Amino acid sequence: MTPNLVYVLLVGVLFATGVTLLLERSLTRVLIGVILLGHGANVLILLGGRAGDAPIVGATPEEGMSDPLPQAMILTAIVITLGMTAFLLALAYRSRHLVGHDEVQDDVEDRRIMVLAERDEGPGTADTSDEHVRGSA
Repeated sequence: MTPNLVYVLLVGVLFATGVTLLLERSLTRVLIGVILLGHGANVLILLGGRAGDAPIVGATPEEGMSDPLPQAMILTAIVITLGMTAFLLALAYRSRHLVGHDEVQDDVEDRRIMVLAERDEGPGTADTSDEHVRGSA
């Protein structure tokens, strides 16, 4: 069985867009990225199954049945994506309620690493006090 080119392009677009959105700082965009990645995985799993009639014993000859395993895997992936979506929605709502926006902020260690990278120093040669980091925040 050769895969349909439209499905292959759809999987590529869904994965590329999902990964791009997943790397953003806004939790809303991360949520949309997770949803797109889930849909891309579902279409990719769908490409692996054999097309045919309903897999019901007695109603369809065995050689004409479709493979039920990709359908079961897609159903499981839908449930997992739904759980991740609910968790990220709750996280974004809580962040919006507490802080007023849903952007993920840098912590002190991230800022220290950025300062070291700007100075082009290794982690062993840096001043371990956080005074210079807090001053630049």
